[in-house]
Amino acid sequence: MTDRFAILVRHADYLQKPETPSALQPYALSGQGREQAREAGAELSALAADHGWQVSPEVFCSRQQRAWQTATLLAQVFSEKTGARLRVTEDAALAERSVGAFANMTVAEIEQVLAEDPRLASPPQDWKANSHYTLPVEGAESLMDAGRRVATFLRDRISSLASDPGANTQVYVGHGAAFRHAAHDLGVLGFDDIRKLSMHHARPVVLKFSPVTGWSHFGGAWKERRPLETALD
Repeated sequence: MTDRFAILVRHADYLQKPETPSALQPYALSGQGREQAREAGAELSALAADHGWQVSPEVFCSRQQRAWQTATLLAQVFSEKTGARLRVTEDAALAERSVGAFANMTVAEIEQVLAEDPRLASPPQDWKANSHYTLPVEGAESLMDAGRRVATFLRDRISSLASDPGANTQVYVGHGAAFRHAAHDLGVLGFDDIRKLSMHHARPVVLKFSPVTGWSHFGGAWKERRPLETALD
């Protein structure tokens, strides 16, 4: 049995609505983001060549436009550089943490609804970054819930590569917070590291799965947060 690799790519820079949880925002990449996505394709082609990875032709991404665009541009450049054709498959399992009925509302709007609805308790001050807190509305999940969802998807997909003699590496394009919490669920990141770290736009973080030792961080740098930095993912 051989080692397998999961390449995690946070979506590139996009036209995010200000002061609003990223979650299910439907907006497209910015011009800078499109360039970042293309650069990611070139970087991944070089990494695959350097490490001798056999990259699966299927690239998975969330259903948010920013992730799909990143995956599509990345795949195009990777294919141009290597001659290997990649196809993009969207899957809801890779989505960012859902805020349910509060999707695409600003933080201020969410907090106003919570304050005015007598059925709902006031959220903790750090509710947006609190890993365990779930907004008390239909369809919402905690960051830990999202991480477990993504981690389950990664486990299942990497396990399926064991039966594919032509691939030992797969690319996943998704969202920073969900990926970090998934890395914690996989045993790669300590819980305290989740808030200390983020992910660079369209820069790969590579996890290795060994049938003997399990999951570990193989390559690619996490982004270190500055003190008091506002979380945008």
